[in-house]
Amino acid sequence: MAKAGLTARRAALRLLDAVLQDGTPLSELDGVLEPLAPADRARARRLSTTTLRRIGPADALLDTYLRKPPPPQVRNVLRLAVVELCEDAAAPHGVVDAAVTILGGDRRTAHMRGLANAVLRKVASEGTERWAQLPPGRLPPWLRKRLTAAYGKSAVRAMERVHAQRPPTDITPSGAWRTQEGGSAEPPLPEGARPLPTGSLRLDQAGQVTALRGYEEGAWWVQDAAAAMPVRALGPRPGERLLDLCAAPGGKTMQMADAGSEVTALDLSAERVTRLRANLERTGLSARVLVGDALKFSGGPYDGVLLDAPCSSTGTIRRHPDLPYAKAGQDLRGLLSLQAGLLDRALGLVRPGGRVTYCVCSLLPEEGEQQIRAALDRHPGVRILPPAALSGLDPGWIDDLGGVRLRPDFWADEGGMDGFYFATLSFGKGSAKPASKWPNLPNFGGDTG
Repeated sequence: MAKAGLTARRAALRLLDAVLQDGTPLSELDGVLEPLAPADRARARRLSTTTLRRIGPADALLDTYLRKPPPPQVRNVLRLAVVELCEDAAAPHGVVDAAVTILGGDRRTAHMRGLANAVLRKVASEGTERWAQLPPGRLPPWLRKRLTAAYGKSAVRAMERVHAQRPPTDITPSGAWRTQEGGSAEPPLPEGARPLPTGSLRLDQAGQVTALRGYEEGAWWVQDAAAAMPVRALGPRPGERLLDLCAAPGGKTMQMADAGSEVTALDLSAERVTRLRANLERTGLSARVLVGDALKFSGGPYDGVLLDAPCSSTGTIRRHPDLPYAKAGQDLRGLLSLQAGLLDRALGLVRPGGRVTYCVCSLLPEEGEQQIRAALDRHPGVRILPPAALSGLDPGWIDDLGGVRLRPDFWADEGGMDGFYFATLSFGKGSAKPASKWPNLPNFGGDTG
């Protein structure tokens, strides 16, 4: 019989090895977790993501007890154990015994069992008191350098503190939700959901989302508060014809449909579109859903377009701590060209006087502020609409262009938010229709929902 928790710990180690040694994102490692029982699956996922968030302190603590660096897989076993001991306050005997057993099960690492036993017993007896005093882990140099140049050292340190925390779960309630005849018109919401200034609700301890009150009824959907703001800035109205480009998994599509707009949702990925359709079905909302390349799409003209452009996703590290290790900024040049092409295409799909909201879940100004500046230079007739109508928006988040910069350290005491940039553009009825200057760009799918 397997020892309690050993299956989940071994799976967590496989996830950690794949991310840190191979650069594989956790989103591509579902096969590791699929054979596990639900409880083990949840434990392995939680343990691996917590360890990725806390690698910096774990390594700092281990290095005080190690004379020389151990092989990568051994270090990952030790990291997992340190996080269980210090972050989760797990029982030392079980944690140490599991680490020794895992190392002993591989002939390449069996000789390190004694070292692991000695180091982890010292961590259990001495290290837990030091754990809370250790600084959070640092972002990888390629990203930290860029963010420091953009925001300064203190802001980056504040982001890193937020990244080290397990994020809360934000939800968007459906305003169009109705119960069966004779029931209340108020949507059933999870216990403990608290309102945020911009209209989202936050759950500090969500647990299993699908088991929460109101999920099956489709009364709400999971969506980070920052991700919900671009649609509110677009300001969808009943009866408007709106287009959601790069739409899957559908959070922004549902926001627009919930407002009573006639929505077309387009995404390149058929697999992700399947998830979008499932979300619409659960919430009882409707949209015309298409699989296709946004750069080649020729519908419209629309009253408004929401473009959630493919990006580096550096703004979502608080929820996806594997990203700094799975991405290293190598593909940024291609993304920048793609974003420009998609923005030009979006501007060409709206009617004169219509509006386009461009957004990216990125902290890099190249993908946000600089893309908007370049678009304004390319299209002299285009202007930015002020986001003043967006309730709860801190004026300090609005830049000199009229776009909105969101960062993880905003609302830090409340659990933070994802990093985003968005701006709403429009061109007057007398202006020439914007034409794409980026005709030969690669295909790419959508992103953040």
